Amino acid sequence: MSANITIALSKGRILDDTLPLLAAAEIEPEEDLKKSRKLIFGTNRPNVSLVVLRATDVPTYVQHGVADLGISGKDVLMEHGADGLYEPLDLRIAKCRLMTAAIKGAPRKTGRIKVATKFVNIAKRYYASRGIQADIIKLYGGMELAPLMGLADEIVDIVDTGNTLKANGLEERELICHISSRLIANCASMKVKHAELQPIVNNLAAAVNSNQ
Repeated sequence: MSANITIALSKGRILDDTLPLLAAAEIEPEEDLKKSRKLIFGTNRPNVSLVVLRATDVPTYVQHGVADLGISGKDVLMEHGADGLYEPLDLRIAKCRLMTAAIKGAPRKTGRIKVATKFVNIAKRYYASRGIQADIIKLYGGMELAPLMGLADEIVDIVDTGNTLKANGLEERELICHISSRLIANCASMKVKHAELQPIVNNLAAAVNSNQ
């Protein structure tokens, strides 16, 4: 008898890019995930279910073994930490960049700086690695406003096209890292349910490679 498998998916843009990969891996939800208010969904595979979560919660569900597999942006994984998680596959979807940004043409401030971001842990590590003393201010959105209103000298944020920065008079500064979505697995699940999980990983890998 096959073990039950739960896969945690991230809402939003990542979900749009994930569903075709799952379909290529022969896993399809029984109903439209984006139209339903439900959070748990059955699939065409009787032993596989999907849960749809806020992107920031996916690693937590996988880390605690409530979900066996998950799909999460690398930015979330870097911020959250990866204890108890195995990252078998870069899905190469929802690609973007994690950047520092500041008001266009503004001179670089010397000494201690103020940085606004929702990526507090990443920002702390990044500025410390550069020997820059930074006071990190946590915001949940609207990062571009922080330099304009004098709350921060710089921001750390996800950048896709860069149009939002330009529209608000900001410019990209340093690249922290390139971001894409990753398949993650609970380490214990990968051992106990290896026979069920490894074929899913293999099928997703084949789907990713066929898209390149």
